Amino acid sequence: MFNDIGALELVTLVVLAVLVFGPDKLPKMIQDVTRTIRKIREFSDSAKQDIRSELGPEFKDFEFEDLNPKTFIRKHLDNDELGLKEIRNGFDLKKEMAEITDAVHGRESESSSGTSSSSSSSSSSSGASVDMTKKPELDERPPFDADAT
Repeated sequence: MFNDIGALELVTLVVLAVLVFGPDKLPKMIQDVTRTIRKIREFSDSAKQDIRSELGPEFKDFEFEDLNPKTFIRKHLDNDELGLKEIRNGFDLKKEMAEITDAVHGRESESSSGTSSSSSSSSSSSGASVDMTKKPELDERPPFDADAT
């Protein structure tokens, strides 16, 4: 709960508590705070048990932490029922980007040179390469719709 509090900050909090509450009242304040925290935890646990009993036996393994979207997605993607790890491992982003770049510039990629040499040679022999960096020129403007803005 307090993983990000350092030793100096903890000492500062203790000194501040002693100055605010005094050495006489500090132990009673600590007892009151711990008692309140314990009651809140008991109330929370009993509310969870009530909700689980009301949901029925089909939700006996229901965890409230699963309601957090990150936890929910992580839990359902880690079981790998969909085969996502196989897809993720079979996808090489650098290779795919190199093939796309080569296709855009009209070059034949190294990996497709042996597999599709006839189809790529026919497209590269036509001599018509498309420059993807230039914007296409439009002669007319799209219609203006006042209701859409």
